[in-house]
Amino acid sequence: MLYSLLAGGKRIRPIFLLATIDALGGETDQGIPAACALEMIHTYSLIHDDLPAMDDDDYRRGKLANHKVFGEALAILAGDALLTHAFYVLSDTAQTSDPELQLRMINELALRAGPTGMVGGQTADVLGEGSPMTFEQLADIHTRKTGDLLVCAVRLGCYVAGANEVQLAQLTRYAREIGLAFQIQDDILDEIGDEQKLGKQVGSDRGKQKSTYVSLLGLQGAQQALREHVDLAKQAVRAAGVKPDLLLALADFMVSREC
Repeated sequence: MLYSLLAGGKRIRPIFLLATIDALGGETDQGIPAACALEMIHTYSLIHDDLPAMDDDDYRRGKLANHKVFGEALAILAGDALLTHAFYVLSDTAQTSDPELQLRMINELALRAGPTGMVGGQTADVLGEGSPMTFEQLADIHTRKTGDLLVCAVRLGCYVAGANEVQLAQLTRYAREIGLAFQIQDDILDEIGDEQKLGKQVGSDRGKQKSTYVSLLGLQGAQQALREHVDLAKQAVRAAGVKPDLLLALADFMVSREC
C-alpha cells in the first residue's frame, strides 16, 4: 500500500480539493482527511489499472508497478485495502464534529468512485478496447473514468468550506471541464511526451489501438480541444464568485504539464 501511495505523482486530486477550500475562504487543514482518502482511491485504481488483466503496464511514476514488485495477488489486495481504508479515514469520528457533513462526503466519494463514476468509466473503456469509438463515447468514458474523481475533489472542497448552491454548481462545472482537459493532455503526452518525465512508456495507447482524443481529432485537434475545455473551466470559476487565482492557475497547468 505504502509503496504505491508514497511513490510520488502530482497529487492533483488532493490539490484541487484544498484549492477549492482556499478559493471559498475556508480552512484547508479541515480538508486533509478527505484529500488523503481521495488519493487512496486514486492510487488503488492505478494499482489495478497496471495489472496484466487491465493495461499490463510495468512502470508507474518512474518505478516498477506494484504487481512487478510484490506479485499480482498482493497488488490486488493492496488496491482493495486502499479503497477500503479511504472510507475508514473519511468516516473516522475523530476527524470532525459534523456527522452530517461526514455522511455527505462519504456519499459523494462512493458515488464518484463507483459503478456510475470511475469504475463505470473504466469498465466502458475495457469493453471498448479494439473497437473504434465515436467522440461522444470517448468523452463519456473519460467524464467518468478520469473526470469524476476531479469533480469529487472539488465538490468535497465545497462541502468542507460551506459553498452555496451557485458556487457548488459553477465549481462542479469547472471540475468537469478540467477532468476532460486532464484526459486530453494525457492522450497528447502519450503521443509526444517525454518518457523520463512521464515515468512510463509513451505510445502505449497507439500500440494497443485504443481510441484517444489524438486518434479521433489528430494532434492539433486535441490541442485545440484542450484549450477550449480550459477556457470553459476558467469561465465557470469566474462565475462562481470565489477567490479565483489558484483555481485559474491549476486550469493553466492542464495545458502546460509535461507529466
